[in-house]
Amino acid sequence: MTTTAEHLRNALDGRWRDVKNEMRERLSDEVFRPHFTPNTVIARTKVNEQLRIMAAAGAAEDGFRKEHGGTGDVGAAITRIEMLAMSDLSLMVKAGVQWGLFGGAIENLGTERHHRKYVRRIIDCDLLGCFAMTETGHGSNVQALETTATYDPATREFVIHSPTPTSRKDYIGGAAQTARMAAVFAQLITHEDGAPVQHGVHCLLVPLRDEDGNDLPGVTTSDNDYKGGLPGVDNGRIMFDHVRVPRENLLNRYGDVSEDGTYTSPIESPGRRFFTMLGTLVRGRVTVGGSASAAARVALDIATRYALQRRQFSGPGDDDTEVLIMDYLVHQRRLFPLIAESYALQFAQNELVAKCHDLQSQDDPDPEEQRELEARAAGLKAVGTWHASRAIQESREACGGAGYMGENRLVGLRGDIDVFTTFEGDNTVMLQQVAKGLLTAYADDVRSMSPVEWVRFAANTVGTRVLKRTAAQPIIQTILDNRQDSEEEGSLFNRGTQLQMFSDREEYMLSSVARRLQGKSKEMSEFDAYNAVQDHVLHTARAHIDRVILEAFVAGIDACPDEEAAHILGMVCDLYALSVIERDEAWFIKHRFLSTERAKAVTRGINERCRTLRPYAELLVDGFGIPEQLRDAEMLHPERILQAD
Repeated sequence: MTTTAEHLRNALDGRWRDVKNEMRERLSDEVFRPHFTPNTVIARTKVNEQLRIMAAAGAAEDGFRKEHGGTGDVGAAITRIEMLAMSDLSLMVKAGVQWGLFGGAIENLGTERHHRKYVRRIIDCDLLGCFAMTETGHGSNVQALETTATYDPATREFVIHSPTPTSRKDYIGGAAQTARMAAVFAQLITHEDGAPVQHGVHCLLVPLRDEDGNDLPGVTTSDNDYKGGLPGVDNGRIMFDHVRVPRENLLNRYGDVSEDGTYTSPIESPGRRFFTMLGTLVRGRVTVGGSASAAARVALDIATRYALQRRQFSGPGDDDTEVLIMDYLVHQRRLFPLIAESYALQFAQNELVAKCHDLQSQDDPDPEEQRELEARAAGLKAVGTWHASRAIQESREACGGAGYMGENRLVGLRGDIDVFTTFEGDNTVMLQQVAKGLLTAYADDVRSMSPVEWVRFAANTVGTRVLKRTAAQPIIQTILDNRQDSEEEGSLFNRGTQLQMFSDREEYMLSSVARRLQGKSKEMSEFDAYNAVQDHVLHTARAHIDRVILEAFVAGIDACPDEEAAHILGMVCDLYALSVIERDEAWFIKHRFLSTERAKAVTRGINERCRTLRPYAELLVDGFGIPEQLRDAEMLHPERILQAD
């Protein structure tokens, strides 16, 4: 008979629950037991061993198409790497670089000659690679990368060169030690009538090391050494000094150079070509957000179980028994809203993974759907990684001094997760991408616009706009249509009221930022206009993602077949919705969506939901489905201390 905890876990696991259960069993093997160490030699050795074990078990095959030696199950590939985050974020990153980024670049940007030559070797870890995009001087602004790839028709080779100190490839996972080849993003240059012509950023395969691990001629690699976390990932730097590679090493799906140096592309617009290339790599961003959320769930699981056994201070009239810290409302307030957000984010992630799978399984996906996927992936990556940083830090503090011990996992998770807010896209830039899509209704050429061009476009085109619903549209509309009360009079626990408040906030912000853009672009330069509304732009994007997450949660509850589990999920959803409203309480009050009395009711509602969820605390983290050894913090086993003594 299926327990309530299992129903919760099945609801959270979504479409690829079988893959998650398979990974839970595999990660319960002793070789994947977490072990905190800042020693990079030990950590890197361990991660490399684990990566090869995963490869031997066929873990990478889902990420590649059947005709290239894989299974073509995109959703399963994302899910497997996300699950690795519960064991070791270094392992998750290492697998993501090898199969998601390096392998993904070859799969998605290359053609048959590259697939035939490299994909099987990448799946088997016979060829270890890295993804050399970021440079010392350019991270978010990929279009301005300085590394060059100049074609020489006399030898039919590309010359890869780092012309400036800031063109050094930096922070590249695998570059310090293990990668023998790099997928290098560089400005492609050919010559016409003796004059250089730039064709924008393209990707080329560049060998880095020989069989003995030595740098090849013209290649200089170095080690980033100690970082704030991820000791198992050998991040490094790469400089190129006129390194020559064959013409065939250009990944030429979207741009090719003939033997005589003629450049051709199926996409005429350089801007559209660039964003089409990057769009095919969206899977990495989807994985990063999901993996961060998985790490947050591990931390919250540990902190919750600790709060259910740790006692502090006596209750009134009982001097002999101290109170469980989970029985204090303030402690519930620390953990339960974060648990609720973890549930909410997972339902949104399930929708995102399904959308990514469905689009990337098509030969010719709809361009508008692809752009919407990219924007949603950007927004959920930002919100998910910020949530993980906050949840892990709060979990550490909620466990006091014990939480600061390496043996209890939390400090390791905290250090490892820190970089997730900036890699695969700085979160602030990610939210700007979301807002750009909202304000311009996914117009074809918008993504290639500079901020100045974008402001001009938005100011002239934003008008009446239909709110884009999530996959939950029929359910949401039914709830809103059947809502009996007005926003001010109805219960804050009313789902229709919550949905309406989230939608109203997003639509009001969107229309007001559009009006501000229109007004300011008439009285100042476009750049100054864009600068003047950036805070408003980011707030609008966050409001949009909050609404998407809530709607995904509602759809998840609707799909849950067990009445008791659905009831619990409903209370968790209330807590999530009210917590978001409380976080943005000032805005709701300033814009008269909440009275001050109603705002007090939000606080009372959160406290009430924390109290009603208290009996389900352990059940809620059981629903996360963390394998026992992955949450096996020493502080949860006081009997071991007695045995040691």
